[in-house]
Amino acid sequence: MPASTLPTEPKARVLIGADHRPTRVGMRLALEGAADCSEAGDADEAVAAALRDTPDVCLLDFDPPARGIEAAARITAWAPGTPVVVMTRRLDEDDLVAAVRAGAIGYLPERVDPARLPFVVRGVLRGEAAVPRALVSRLIGELRGREARRRRLELHGRSLVELTEREWEVVDLLRQGHSTRSIGELLGISAVTVRRHAGTGYRKLGVGTRAELAELLAAHRAQP
Repeated sequence: MPASTLPTEPKARVLIGADHRPTRVGMRLALEGAADCSEAGDADEAVAAALRDTPDVCLLDFDPPARGIEAAARITAWAPGTPVVVMTRRLDEDDLVAAVRAGAIGYLPERVDPARLPFVVRGVLRGEAAVPRALVSRLIGELRGREARRRRLELHGRSLVELTEREWEVVDLLRQGHSTRSIGELLGISAVTVRRHAGTGYRKLGVGTRAELAELLAAHRAQP
């Protein structure tokens, strides 16, 4: 079969969110031919575009990195299954953990070799994590720690319920009467992330209000 008639792999639809135009242009050029790219110049615009256009992959590069991480949390909360890669000028282990907790599948330096970017996108579409080798051990440690820190609750008349450490922290602070904003400040996470963990915790516990939550937890027996 002539090469011109060979079936071609469909291009991925990639949303590039970055507050610096040269960064957006550089990523678009690196992905030229391999992806159909759209752009967003700030975090709110990136979230809106992700929800509106449902891209195959989101690449987010905002300064400070917390803005990109928060945008990742909003996208993955409101559009579950959307792969998000957080990109940053300076790699930081704590930011890596925060990005993973926010739901990102990747965390890379913005100066990644442009020739590698199409392969990164293809790997992410296959479900592969995009993390620098130097940080892989830190990521594994975080995932192991997260599993070990799960809170198991034996609730009267129900089967065993498991909450992650963060879900437990959020629902327990809600039970104590803290607002979404104060919980975010206490835990160092965004209000969007607080609401995401609260929603998951409420769903697992089978409650819909703080009053129901307080009543349920009043008699529970927790196993560390």
